[in-house]
Order: sequence, then C-alpha cells, then structure tokens
Amino acid sequence: MNKSVKKQLITSFLFSMIVYAILYYAMATKMINNYWTGILITAIINVILASSLNLASGFLGQLTLGHAGFMSIGAYVCSLCTLYLGTPFILNLILGSIVAGCVGFLIGIPTLRLKGDYLCIITLAFNEIIRVVLLNIDITNGARGLLVPKETSFTAVFFSALITIYVIYCIVKSRQGRAIVSIREDEIASELAGIPVSYFKTITFAISAFFAGLAGGLYAHYITIITPSVFDYNKSVEILVMVVIGGLGSIKGAIIAAIVMTVLPEYLRAFSEYRMLLYAIVLIVAMIAKEKNLVQTIKIKLNLDKYKSKLGIFKSKKEGVDE
Repeated sequence: MNKSVKKQLITSFLFSMIVYAILYYAMATKMINNYWTGILITAIINVILASSLNLASGFLGQLTLGHAGFMSIGAYVCSLCTLYLGTPFILNLILGSIVAGCVGFLIGIPTLRLKGDYLCIITLAFNEIIRVVLLNIDITNGARGLLVPKETSFTAVFFSALITIYVIYCIVKSRQGRAIVSIREDEIASELAGIPVSYFKTITFAISAFFAGLAGGLYAHYITIITPSVFDYNKSVEILVMVVIGGLGSIKGAIIAAIVMTVLPEYLRAFSEYRMLLYAIVLIVAMIAKEKNLVQTIKIKLNLDKYKSKLGIFKSKKEGVDE
C-alpha cells in the first residue's frame, strides 16, 4: 500500500470519526429524533448493501439481480442463531455473513460462467429460489416471519459500514483489485495475461455476498420482524439502482446514492406507490447515459476539465508554498 493510499485512508477514518461523534451527540441530545434515527440506520445499512454490490457489479463488471437473496440468508441465519442458540449478537452476525458468503461462493461457481443478460436472469432466479425456500420451511415460520429482539444500534451499523468500505477499498487498491478491474475491462485479455478469471470472479462474488449477509443480519435485528417477501427481486433492483446512480465502480458514489435514495422517499411519501416505477425509469436513463457517455460529453461541453486543471495548479502552488 503506497503513501497516498495510506494518507487517504487515515484522512477518511478521521473524517468518519468526526461524523460519528456529531451524529451520536445529535441523537443522544434528541436533536435527531427517533424517526430520523431509524431512517439514518436504514441508510447506513443500504450503504453496506450498495458498497458490496458495487464490488461485484461496479469493479468486477458482473450485473447481478440476486443481492437481496444473500441479504435474506444473513438475516435469517443471524435471527435463527439468536432465537435457538442464544449466542451473542456479534457472533450471530458473523455466522450469518459467513453462510451468505459460502452460498455466494457456491452460486458463483456455475453462474459466473455466464455473461450479460443470462447472468442477470440466473441470479434473479436464485434470488427467487432462496425466497421460496424461506417461505416453505418450518424453521423460518414461513410467510408469518420471525420475531427477533432488537440488537442493532447506530454504533454497530456505523462501524460495520466503516469496516465494509475499508475492506472493499483495500481490495480495489490492491494487486488483486487491479486484476478484478482488468477482468471488467476485458475478460479475454485478462485470461491471456495469466489472470485466473474464474477464481477472481467467484471470490469477489463471495465477498460481495458476505457483506450483503452482514447487512441482512443488522437489518433483521433492527426491524425485529423479517418475512421472505421483504427480500424479493424488488429489493435487489433497489440496491442495483443505488449502485448505477452512484456510478458503477465508484465507492463514494455508491455511498452517496444509498443515503440519498433512502432519505428522498421520506420526502416523497405521497408518491410512494410509484417508487418502483421511478426506480425503473432512473435505471433506464442511467444505462442510456452510460452507453452514450453523456457524462463525459456534458463535462466537455461545460469545459469542466479546464476548471479542474486550474484547481490542480492552484493546489500544487499552495503545496509548494507550504513546503
């Protein structure tokens, strides 16, 4: 890990601690009420989901529609361990994440040999298989769902998100991360260069599923009641929309999009029944914009690079004076 990455990590960690302290103080003094505390916790859980899917879809380049399935595995395993084994919450959370990661690994072996539309369809099918299995086995209580005690706190969610982002950032900036990105850019060329494509695709998919399971465990112990219907394909689409809007392969973008898309519907409750329709339209527009490279075209037309380069010169001069 080079110096600039270390510096960036330390700066981000300090900034995160400041944000945590401010939010914690605001909640402790009731400046943020219980309602908005709930929205905030949900937003941070969505940050974990969007960041984990971004690893598989944004950096690896595999568009999947089964992320909610892995989330449900983490949620149910964590909840069942709490109810039947009585083990500590943090241990249940880790167990749920590991099981989700293992299922992701097993599903990844056959599915990641497919590409494009076929991969989307088969991951969607796996999502539905997991949901139907959860709906029809006795231990999960079927459609009635499970009642679990409230264990998830703001601190648990915040630091789980911090660990998720840190791990994903370290993966992306590592040598293995460069191999993952090269697979996204050109799979055949990567294979010819000696990169074990199947290995990296399966491992990345499993890591993505692991963090989805983590989000599921946190979600279950915050909501306190889980049913299989919560984890249907609509949830997978919702997470994918966050990643696409934030920009595929952008960690910051996924975080911002997850927060915005959790908070914004609270202001648009009057149009809540049109939410999925809105998501579909946004997804179509985002895909067209990416295909046509509209963002780059707009940047050229507005001459943003000129301002950016000027800012860079100013910054370097300032650093020179400081030195």
